Amino acid sequence: MPFENEKVLSDAVQKVILFVPQRCHFPHFLISGSYCLTHIFMEIGLFIPCYIDQFYPQAGVATLRLLEKFGCRVEYPAEQTCCGQPMANSGCEKEAIPTYLHFVETFQKYDFIVAPSGSCVYQVRKHYDCIEQTEQVRRIREKTVDLSSFLLDVLKVEQLDAKFPFKVGLHQSCHGLRGLRLGQSSERVGESFSKIKTLLQMVDGLELVELDRPDECCGFGGTFATTEETVSVKMGQDRLADHERNGAEVITAGDTSCLMHLEGIIRRQKKKLRVMHFAEILDFAG
Repeated sequence: MPFENEKVLSDAVQKVILFVPQRCHFPHFLISGSYCLTHIFMEIGLFIPCYIDQFYPQAGVATLRLLEKFGCRVEYPAEQTCCGQPMANSGCEKEAIPTYLHFVETFQKYDFIVAPSGSCVYQVRKHYDCIEQTEQVRRIREKTVDLSSFLLDVLKVEQLDAKFPFKVGLHQSCHGLRGLRLGQSSERVGESFSKIKTLLQMVDGLELVELDRPDECCGFGGTFATTEETVSVKMGQDRLADHERNGAEVITAGDTSCLMHLEGIIRRQKKKLRVMHFAEILDFAG
């Protein structure tokens, strides 16, 4: 809950900083004075999805570093497991319910649950409706948020201390784009926006390339990549061709599952492109 005396608190913090030796480190939000200070008192539960835990741990580390840079108190509950999405997507949602309940129990004490994955956040927010909607379950669904939303909508981030001198193509993953509305998809009429793009534009030296089809699926789709592998690979090849055609050196996204799919094709075809989760870029110091 926002503090009524937040401006007074901000002024007081700035005065304290003046009397502290310059060698002392302060989180970026204290130095700039441009962010809401209420998050100093929030407890954040860091939810690291399976793909990141097993294949792209650097994205999880970057997420933690970013949150701590903005003064958040972050915990990684070791008891966490999968959100249940793979089972649910395979038609085994009944079997996934114990996993859902475990997630709720594990993260119940936190003010927000933050994850660097639009698809897993979507699973919790939208698909946990099949279990009894206790106050605890409703709260978990509401407070589980994607990293980009947390940075922009909760922390109100307006600038970043990051430098990434490369041409970057943004892949807008389907669950984040069309499920969580992290951006405006082309099939909807409305003002164009993208939360991840907004954050990337704060990075010094980064050049975002414009794609011909900026919100097209990469073809991964979870188990779709194994049951319809030929179609899945062709869709991935089309996405990579778009990035290459427009000069991208790095492909970024909010879901490592999409990046893993694209990176598999990149490696097999020995392309010069590389993939990075957007959290890694926001945390990059140049």
